[in-house]
Amino acid sequence: MAQAPVGRILVVEDERSISGPFAEALRRAGFEALVTGTAAGALELAEQSEPDLVMLDLALPDGDGRDVCRELRRRSDVPIVMLTARGTEMDKIVGLELGADDYVVKPFSAAEVISRIRAVLRRSAGRDAGAASTSPISIGEVELDPAARIVRLRGAELDLSRKEFDLLAELMRHAGHVVTREDLMSRVWDVNWFGSTKTLDVHIGWLRRKLGDDPAHPAFIETVRGVGFRFADPE
Repeated sequence: MAQAPVGRILVVEDERSISGPFAEALRRAGFEALVTGTAAGALELAEQSEPDLVMLDLALPDGDGRDVCRELRRRSDVPIVMLTARGTEMDKIVGLELGADDYVVKPFSAAEVISRIRAVLRRSAGRDAGAASTSPISIGEVELDPAARIVRLRGAELDLSRKEFDLLAELMRHAGHVVTREDLMSRVWDVNWFGSTKTLDVHIGWLRRKLGDDPAHPAFIETVRGVGFRFADPE
């Protein structure tokens, strides 16, 4: 009897020399693989097939993968792994800020990427389970609803990226206590994250700006130098 697929992966890549072998590697690993080489095809297939994860190339013949990422994130919380030939730190940070869950640079090992896909899916499943069982958190002027993934500051809803929301949720759950850099990286990104922890500092900076927080005199997110960050508890 054939084994049921462990997840449906949408591969958006216009180079058939990459998409074909990788799709076959996914199938051998027990996944169902759907392949398209265009931005339009990506949005159409994502709507029709409801994939468990999207592997998204940035350079597509009919558009920019970053625009596809923005649209996918507007529609849903489907995990997204970006695929590109560019590998600078800023490229990675921009991709993650757009809502991607991970970033893979060509050329890549299919085995490594499949391992990272499994990690993203596990993290996504854990986040969804946690959101369903976690009550809203209200600390001072900030209200966070994990189930609805909504944050309000003084009653006004904030426009946060996925990573910014997850970072704030972790900090608010431990308000008044320091959360180490290592714990934030493992909980919000992945225990096997290969990139620089500078990504964390950049996201904390974006989150502070959206909260209107002054790093020199923070009302919300305090830096504990050399250790991590703490969400201030007014009590």
